Amino acid sequence: MKAEFKEIDMWNNELASMDACSRIRWACQNFSERVVASTSFGLQSAVMIHLVTQVRPKIPIIFIDTGYLFPATYEYAMTLQDKLNFQADVYSAQMSPAFQEISFGKLWEQGKEAMTKYNFLNKREPMDRALKAHHAKIWLSGLRKTQSESRANLPFIEKQNGIFKLYPILDWGDRESYQYLPKHELPYHPLEGMGYDSLGDWHSTKKISQVEKPEETRHGGHGRECGLHTEIPDGLDFTV
Repeated sequence: MKAEFKEIDMWNNELASMDACSRIRWACQNFSERVVASTSFGLQSAVMIHLVTQVRPKIPIIFIDTGYLFPATYEYAMTLQDKLNFQADVYSAQMSPAFQEISFGKLWEQGKEAMTKYNFLNKREPMDRALKAHHAKIWLSGLRKTQSESRANLPFIEKQNGIFKLYPILDWGDRESYQYLPKHELPYHPLEGMGYDSLGDWHSTKKISQVEKPEETRHGGHGRECGLHTEIPDGLDFTV
C-alpha cells in the first residue's frame, strides 16, 4: 500500500507539469485501452469531451442519466454528440424513476441521508456498473479546483474505490474553461447565462441567486458532490 501511495505521489508530480491533453495522453499510454471518461452534459462539459476525443477519438464516454435532468441538458447531449461525432455510453438506475417514487417517495425532499440514497441509486451504482463493464482501470473526469471547496485540494490523480481517477483540467480557472468553448467553436449549454453555477437534476438544482454559496446549488443544498466523487457513508441502507 505504501508503495502505491508513493507511486501516486510520483505521478502527481509528473502530471503537475503537463497540460490537459498531455495528461490525457499520459493516461492512455500508461493504462492502454482501459481508460474511460465521464460527462454530465453540464454547462461546460464540452471542454472535457473535446479534449479527450482529440487525444483518443473512440474513448468510451460514460453518461449517467438519472431521468430527472433538465430537458435542455438532454438537448445539449444530442447537440454535442452530433457536433463532436461520438455516442455516449448511457447508464441509468436499475429501478425506474417512477418505480423509485412509488417505493421510496421523493428522496430529494427527505433530508441529507435520503439524498445520499437517491444519489447512490441513480448515480453511484450505475457508474460502478459502467466502470466494471468497461474493465476500466482509470477514469477521466472534468473536476476543477475552482468549482467548490470540496475540490480545492484534489490531486491530479488519486485512487478511489479501487480505480484511479485523473482530473486533466483540475488546475483550470473558470475563465479558461468558459473561453475554451468559443475558441474551439463549441456550443454553450442552452441554460448558460440563466443564473446557474452548475447543473444536475431539475428537482434539486438551484440558481446561484437562491443560495448563500455555490455548494448549496446542488443536491438540495446538501453539498456539491453527488456520490460519484466521494465515499459512501457507512451504515446507510441502499437496498432496493
